[in-house]
Amino acid sequence: MQVSLVVAMDRRGGIGLRGGMPWHLGDDLRHFRRLTMGHHVLMGRVTYEATAGKLPGRKLIVLSRDAGFQPPDAQVAGSLAAGLRLAEAAGEDELFVIGGGQVFAAALPLASRLYLTRVHAEVEADTFFPDFDESEWRLVSQRDYTAGERNDFDFSVMVLER
Repeated sequence: MQVSLVVAMDRRGGIGLRGGMPWHLGDDLRHFRRLTMGHHVLMGRVTYEATAGKLPGRKLIVLSRDAGFQPPDAQVAGSLAAGLRLAEAAGEDELFVIGGGQVFAAALPLASRLYLTRVHAEVEADTFFPDFDESEWRLVSQRDYTAGERNDFDFSVMVLER
């Protein structure tokens, strides 16, 4: 099973603010929907709470150490390894890891693909993507978008593989 990370980050690596996204990028959201539809999506509890009810058509796996946390629309795993086992046991071919910062840090060494949205701005953020060596990754594709009615900022959607 391939482990893929899906992240949008600003120039400084910012990915979140107060449990939510620090921007609105309608075209990126549409890309995310097409990419993940029908697949297993793994995330931390805070990310789950920020996206609750907004991810129909995906099989959700939420990482949480709280044994009492039982969301109605997701499986709960106590560790990244347990989450990977759940997706693999279900026959998933590509697991999408969507955050937050601690989950990305744990999954980055296992990932072979990175769906990276580079937001061409610096915004207020309190959650950051872990530092990584881009020289370890090969650019497979890139599509650029401009700010406007659908998007708060210019951005590029890139696919990187290692």
